Amino acid sequence: MNEIRFYHLQNQTLEQALPALIAKAYDNGHRIIVKAPENEIEHLNDILWTYRSDSFLPHGCEKDGHGQHHPIWLTDTDDNPNEADVLILTHNLDSQSKHNFKLCCEVFDGRIDKDVHAARTRWKAYKDQGLNITYWQQTEQGGWNKKA
Repeated sequence: MNEIRFYHLQNQTLEQALPALIAKAYDNGHRIIVKAPENEIEHLNDILWTYRSDSFLPHGCEKDGHGQHHPIWLTDTDDNPNEADVLILTHNLDSQSKHNFKLCCEVFDGRIDKDVHAARTRWKAYKDQGLNITYWQQTEQGGWNKKA
């Protein structure tokens, strides 16, 4: 793994911010895995279909099948059927395979104390392991500023 990025949501919900993060990675030629709880997959699927009326984020999930054909894959497992190089972790989930990706993005909600605490714990653990970690804080406009 080359880098772990922490994305600290402050002004938008995950549902509002996640499509833009996915779009940026996709536009830069990456294949992406988004790991979310099983009960959130369908909701995220709907959000990606309706993200913008003038663009399309090609994605799929287990119910669609053919994971190898989808550049963006929504899952609750550690499988990587689309040979993604970017992993986006949501809802404080972990992945035993995160070290197999060029980039791992941990997205957490700064308005939820337990999420902030969990992110700090993971940050410290990664730092203690000597991993390349960066911290991105959300701006009022929904953009990102690299803070560390």
